[in-house]
Amino acid sequence: MSKLYANGYTVIDFETSGLDPIKDRVIEIAAIRCINGEIVSEFSTLVRYDDKLSPKITELTGITDEMTAGGMDEDTAFRILNRMIGNHILIAHNAGFDLGFLHYTLMRLAGRSFHNSFIDTLTISRERHAYPHTLKDMCDRYHIPLIGGHRALNDVIACWELFRKLDEEAPVQQHLNKLGYLSKYGPPRWSPPHAELEPIQLKYAR
Repeated sequence: MSKLYANGYTVIDFETSGLDPIKDRVIEIAAIRCINGEIVSEFSTLVRYDDKLSPKITELTGITDEMTAGGMDEDTAFRILNRMIGNHILIAHNAGFDLGFLHYTLMRLAGRSFHNSFIDTLTISRERHAYPHTLKDMCDRYHIPLIGGHRALNDVIACWELFRKLDEEAPVQQHLNKLGYLSKYGPPRWSPPHAELEPIQLKYAR
Protein backbone atom coordinates (compact mmCIF):
# COMPACT_ATOMS: atom_id res chain seq x y z
CA MET A 1 0.00 0.00 0.00
CA SER A 2 1.32 3.44 -0.94
CA LYS A 3 2.66 5.61 1.85
CA LEU A 4 0.04 8.12 0.69
CA TYR A 5 -2.50 6.20 2.74
CA ALA A 6 -0.90 7.49 5.92
CA ASN A 7 -2.58 10.78 5.04
CA GLY A 8 -6.19 11.63 5.72
CA TYR A 9 -8.37 12.18 2.68
CA THR A 10 -11.79 13.62 2.05
CA VAL A 11 -13.35 12.69 -1.28
CA ILE A 12 -15.92 15.26 -2.41
CA ASP A 13 -18.53 15.56 -5.14
CA PHE A 14 -21.12 18.22 -5.89
CA GLU A 15 -24.18 18.14 -8.06
CA THR A 16 -24.97 21.69 -9.13
CA SER A 17 -27.64 23.82 -10.78
CA GLY A 18 -25.27 24.67 -13.64
CA LEU A 19 -21.61 24.95 -14.63
CA ASP A 20 -20.77 28.47 -13.40
CA PRO A 21 -19.46 28.38 -9.80
CA ILE A 22 -20.10 32.11 -9.39
CA LYS A 23 -23.79 32.26 -10.26
CA ASP A 24 -24.90 28.61 -9.99
CA ARG A 25 -25.40 26.70 -6.74
CA VAL A 26 -24.58 23.34 -5.22
CA ILE A 27 -27.76 21.25 -4.97
CA GLU A 28 -26.25 18.05 -3.57
CA ILE A 29 -23.12 17.37 -1.50
CA ALA A 30 -21.38 14.12 -0.70
CA ALA A 31 -18.11 13.52 1.10
CA ILE A 32 -16.33 10.55 2.63
CA ARG A 33 -13.44 10.70 5.11
CA CYS A 34 -10.76 8.09 4.57
CA ILE A 35 -8.09 7.30 7.17
CA ASN A 36 -5.33 4.75 6.60
CA GLY A 37 -7.01 3.61 3.41
CA GLU A 38 -10.43 2.97 5.00
CA ILE A 39 -13.69 4.94 4.79
CA VAL A 40 -14.46 6.07 8.34
CA SER A 41 -17.41 8.45 7.84
CA GLU A 42 -19.65 9.87 5.17
CA PHE A 43 -21.90 12.89 4.65
CA SER A 44 -24.53 13.27 1.94
CA THR A 45 -27.36 15.76 1.62
CA LEU A 46 -29.50 17.62 -0.85
CA VAL A 47 -29.08 21.37 -0.50
CA ARG A 48 -32.11 23.65 -0.52
CA TYR A 49 -32.42 25.56 -3.78
CA ASP A 50 -35.30 27.95 -4.24
CA ASP A 51 -34.99 28.54 -7.98
CA LYS A 52 -36.11 26.18 -10.73
CA LEU A 53 -33.72 23.55 -12.00
CA SER A 54 -33.34 23.21 -15.75
CA PRO A 55 -34.83 20.06 -17.30
CA LYS A 56 -31.29 19.11 -18.38
CA ILE A 57 -30.01 19.10 -14.78
CA THR A 58 -32.98 17.02 -13.62
CA GLU A 59 -32.45 14.60 -16.48
CA LEU A 60 -28.75 14.30 -15.72
CA THR A 61 -28.99 13.94 -11.93
CA GLY A 62 -32.53 12.79 -11.24
CA ILE A 63 -32.82 15.69 -8.77
CA THR A 64 -36.10 17.60 -8.95
CA ASP A 65 -37.32 20.96 -7.64
CA GLU A 66 -39.39 19.12 -5.04
CA MET A 67 -36.28 17.36 -3.76
CA THR A 68 -34.17 20.52 -3.44
CA ALA A 69 -37.04 22.38 -1.78
CA GLY A 70 -36.68 19.98 1.15
CA GLY A 71 -32.87 20.02 1.22
CA MET A 72 -30.60 21.16 4.04
CA ASP A 73 -29.95 24.88 4.15
CA GLU A 74 -26.73 25.82 2.37
CA ASP A 75 -24.94 27.34 5.36
CA THR A 76 -25.47 24.25 7.55
CA ALA A 77 -24.51 21.89 4.76
CA PHE A 78 -21.21 23.63 4.13
CA ARG A 79 -20.43 23.91 7.84
CA ILE A 80 -20.74 20.13 8.08
CA LEU A 81 -18.66 19.70 4.92
CA ASN A 82 -15.96 21.95 6.36
CA ARG A 83 -15.69 19.68 9.39
CA MET A 84 -15.50 16.65 7.09
CA ILE A 85 -12.69 18.29 5.12
CA GLY A 86 -10.61 19.48 8.07
CA ASN A 87 -6.96 19.52 6.98
CA HIS A 88 -7.33 16.46 4.77
CA ILE A 89 -6.11 16.11 1.21
CA LEU A 90 -9.13 16.51 -1.07
CA ILE A 91 -9.85 14.01 -3.84
CA ALA A 92 -12.28 14.59 -6.70
CA HIS A 93 -12.81 13.52 -10.31
CA ASN A 94 -12.59 16.74 -12.31
CA ALA A 95 -11.40 18.56 -9.21
CA GLY A 96 -11.28 21.91 -10.98
CA PHE A 97 -15.08 21.87 -11.12
CA ASP A 98 -15.72 20.85 -7.50
CA LEU A 99 -12.96 23.02 -6.05
CA GLY A 100 -14.29 26.03 -7.94
CA PHE A 101 -17.73 25.58 -6.40
CA LEU A 102 -16.17 24.98 -2.98
CA HIS A 103 -14.13 28.19 -3.25
CA TYR A 104 -16.91 30.48 -4.42
CA THR A 105 -19.45 29.05 -1.99
CA LEU A 106 -17.10 29.43 0.98
CA MET A 107 -16.23 32.97 -0.08
CA ARG A 108 -19.92 33.85 -0.31
CA LEU A 109 -20.88 32.19 2.98
CA ALA A 110 -17.80 32.72 5.13
CA GLY A 111 -15.59 35.26 3.35
CA ARG A 112 -12.72 32.79 3.06
CA SER A 113 -11.63 29.92 0.85
CA PHE A 114 -9.89 26.60 1.58
CA HIS A 115 -6.17 25.76 1.61
CA ASN A 116 -6.20 21.97 1.39
CA SER A 117 -3.97 20.07 -0.98
CA PHE A 118 -5.81 17.97 -3.54
CA ILE A 119 -5.55 15.13 -6.03
CA ASP A 120 -7.57 15.12 -9.25
CA THR A 121 -8.29 11.63 -10.55
CA LEU A 122 -9.35 13.12 -13.92
CA THR A 123 -5.90 14.65 -14.45
CA ILE A 124 -4.26 11.28 -13.73
CA SER A 125 -6.75 9.48 -15.98
CA ARG A 126 -6.03 11.83 -18.89
CA GLU A 127 -2.29 11.37 -18.50
CA ARG A 128 -2.46 7.58 -18.42
CA HIS A 129 -5.33 6.62 -20.70
CA ALA A 130 -6.95 7.35 -24.03
CA TYR A 131 -10.20 9.30 -24.24
CA PRO A 132 -12.91 9.12 -22.80
CA HIS A 133 -12.23 9.84 -19.11
CA THR A 134 -15.58 10.33 -17.38
CA LEU A 135 -15.90 8.74 -13.96
CA LYS A 136 -18.16 6.10 -15.48
CA ASP A 137 -15.65 5.35 -18.26
CA MET A 138 -12.77 5.07 -15.81
CA CYS A 139 -14.79 2.87 -13.45
CA ASP A 140 -15.62 0.58 -16.36
CA ARG A 141 -11.93 0.45 -17.29
CA TYR A 142 -10.94 -0.65 -13.78
CA HIS A 143 -14.03 -2.83 -13.16
CA ILE A 144 -15.33 -0.58 -10.39
CA PRO A 145 -19.10 -0.71 -9.84
CA LEU A 146 -20.83 2.65 -10.30
CA ILE A 147 -24.57 2.47 -9.80
CA GLY A 148 -26.56 5.64 -10.27
CA GLY A 149 -23.80 7.95 -11.45
CA HIS A 150 -24.38 11.71 -11.15
CA ARG A 151 -25.69 11.27 -7.63
CA ALA A 152 -23.05 12.60 -5.30
CA LEU A 153 -22.61 9.76 -2.78
CA ASN A 154 -22.34 7.10 -5.48
CA ASP A 155 -19.75 9.23 -7.26
CA VAL A 156 -17.51 9.83 -4.23
CA ILE A 157 -17.36 6.14 -3.36
CA ALA A 158 -16.52 5.30 -6.97
CA CYS A 159 -13.92 8.10 -7.07
CA TRP A 160 -12.24 6.71 -3.94
CA GLU A 161 -12.04 3.25 -5.49
CA LEU A 162 -10.65 4.76 -8.70
CA PHE A 163 -8.02 6.63 -6.68
CA ARG A 164 -6.99 3.35 -5.04
CA LYS A 165 -6.75 1.58 -8.40
CA LEU A 166 -4.69 4.38 -9.92
CA ASP A 167 -2.32 4.34 -6.96
CA GLU A 168 -1.92 0.56 -7.15
CA GLU A 169 -1.07 0.91 -10.82
CA ALA A 170 1.59 3.58 -10.20
CA PRO A 171 2.04 5.85 -7.16
CA VAL A 172 0.00 9.03 -7.52
CA GLN A 173 1.99 11.16 -5.05
CA GLN A 174 3.54 13.17 -7.89
CA HIS A 175 0.04 14.36 -8.81
CA LEU A 176 -0.52 16.17 -5.52
CA ASN A 177 -1.91 19.64 -6.36
CA LYS A 178 -1.56 19.01 -10.10
CA LEU A 179 -4.52 20.23 -12.13
CA GLY A 180 -4.61 19.39 -15.81
CA TYR A 181 -6.60 21.39 -18.32
CA LEU A 182 -7.27 20.87 -22.02
CA SER A 183 -4.85 22.97 -24.05
CA LYS A 184 -7.47 24.05 -26.59
CA TYR A 185 -9.61 25.66 -23.85
CA GLY A 186 -6.83 27.26 -21.83
CA PRO A 187 -6.43 27.27 -18.04
CA PRO A 188 -9.48 27.45 -15.76
CA ARG A 189 -10.87 30.85 -14.80
CA TRP A 190 -10.09 30.05 -11.15
CA SER A 191 -7.82 27.48 -9.56
CA PRO A 192 -6.34 27.09 -6.06
CA PRO A 193 -3.26 29.31 -5.65
CA HIS A 194 -1.19 26.23 -4.79
CA ALA A 195 -2.32 24.31 -7.89
CA GLU A 196 0.26 23.29 -10.48
CA LEU A 197 -1.55 23.91 -13.76
CA GLU A 198 -0.63 21.58 -16.59
CA PRO A 199 -1.88 21.73 -20.21
CA ILE A 200 -3.00 18.33 -21.49
CA GLN A 201 -3.53 17.02 -25.00
CA LEU A 202 -6.07 14.23 -25.08
CA LYS A 203 -4.88 10.85 -26.25
CA TYR A 204 -7.13 8.78 -28.50
CA ALA A 205 -7.12 5.03 -29.02
CA ARG A 206 -5.72 4.00 -32.39
